[in-house]
Amino acid sequence: MSSHPCVVTLDHRSKPRVLFSGDQLVEVDLPVGTRVIYPKPPLEPLNDVDAAIRYALNHPLGCEPLYAKLKPGMRVTIAIDDLSMPLPPMKTPDVRQRVLEAVVELLDQYAITDVEMVIATAFHRPMSEAEVKRMVGGRLFGRFWPDRLYNHDAERPGGLTYLGTTEGGIEVEINSRAADSDLVIYVNLTFVPMNGGHKSMGTGLVGYKTLKAHHTPHTIRASKSYMDPKASALSDKMVEVGRLIESKVDTFHIETTVNNRMFDAPLAFLAKNEDELTPAEERAMKALIRSLKLLPQPARAAIFDRVPAPYGVTGVWAGACEPVHEACLEKVYEQLLVPIEGQADICIFPIPYISPYNVNAFLNPLLVSVMAQGYLFNLARGAPLMKKGATVIITHPCTDKFDREQHAPYVEFFHKLLPRTRDAMELHKRFERTFAANPGYIQMYRTGKGYHPAHPFYMWYWGENGRQHIGRVIVVGADNEYVPGILGYETAATMDEALRMARETAPANPSITCFRIVPMVMADVTPTPSAGAIEAREDDE
Repeated sequence: MSSHPCVVTLDHRSKPRVLFSGDQLVEVDLPVGTRVIYPKPPLEPLNDVDAAIRYALNHPLGCEPLYAKLKPGMRVTIAIDDLSMPLPPMKTPDVRQRVLEAVVELLDQYAITDVEMVIATAFHRPMSEAEVKRMVGGRLFGRFWPDRLYNHDAERPGGLTYLGTTEGGIEVEINSRAADSDLVIYVNLTFVPMNGGHKSMGTGLVGYKTLKAHHTPHTIRASKSYMDPKASALSDKMVEVGRLIESKVDTFHIETTVNNRMFDAPLAFLAKNEDELTPAEERAMKALIRSLKLLPQPARAAIFDRVPAPYGVTGVWAGACEPVHEACLEKVYEQLLVPIEGQADICIFPIPYISPYNVNAFLNPLLVSVMAQGYLFNLARGAPLMKKGATVIITHPCTDKFDREQHAPYVEFFHKLLPRTRDAMELHKRFERTFAANPGYIQMYRTGKGYHPAHPFYMWYWGENGRQHIGRVIVVGADNEYVPGILGYETAATMDEALRMARETAPANPSITCFRIVPMVMADVTPTPSAGAIEAREDDE
């Protein structure tokens, strides 16, 4: 077992663990011997973020400084990540605002007036006016919105420019404004290893012709973990797309990282090991648990949504895509990775209230599956956290509730397609293309608040490598059996019952690991040796 301070093995003195179950908290008394993985403490933030930004712009990696690329009269497009990261949104000023202000000031000094800002939403929902203003700040918003600051529209007629086909056969087309620019400056916040790098341009500013080539069940099945770029077929394809884009469009990347300080003072105790809570924090925790039980769902969500995260900026890098992203990933791993020795027979995944795809909306059942078999499964490097065929226990109410503005295509996908088949390959072949062309859903994406109709398919694919590896999923705390049944999950009334069910198909004396996600954490797993490997090692000795 690991001796890392973030890995705790419970004994008879351990207190019950407090786990997220959507926007509620539940206390569970886990068995002695359960291994609980906690996030690392937040890294120390930079002392002077603005100075770090200026230094990065003037001392880039792999290319000349930004000022050396500028000349009066040139056409510049600034692309910006959307609100899907970080989670939850950070306290203002958002680090992207600070980067944008420094970049625009430099452009002004060189008398560059043909400047537009495009939010790289890909097939995500458009950001609202208020959300954009919060991210970029009032001064830039007032100057550029809405004619020169807007959401990328992957379905706008004539809005994409074909750049060519990669060696692997991927057709690449990107936002026409970006394609026709003398310089594209991409401003990114890399929160998890899947973000940033070539994914920024190769996903954020493209359309269906390009996305459908790498957002597939085949690609996810071929990815050991899409949070580990070196073991990700998804990352490989994005690099392929990104390199073609960079060969055609002069691009300057600016990547930033933040620590994992998710909760501010009123809720800071949620990030702590329960055994280390002070008496005052323990009382506050119990009071919060009681309050959440009594409040209606909108009020519960408001408790978390109204306290923005006090993330501290930990790094800023600028220049060419690949060296910038490599430096950025080192800092991301420094914050997230916790070494884990051996894989578990049973894993417990608390499912929190938020994901990259439900900001300001309820975590619907399809997104619950994305978190369980997608994001949390893939938050591992080296090997999955659980053994092949292991049981995963999740905590979530699995309420049959969808935001009808953001997630309208999800409703039809979940209630009409999944009952027919959960086979990702069949969904991909039989239904995706027609569904993706639905004119009503496309109109909601273009002019309303909706995700693109292809997006629910991508969300189902996102869990494909988890589904291939995990044996069973048991839900604790579901308020119905219908939703878990559609997802192929079982239900249990309590954690004790779920563990009893899991032991039925587990080895004798199964190893149990609780992945206490929130704040963000990633497991650096040394896999359990197979019986054959152990015998071979003993023979060598």
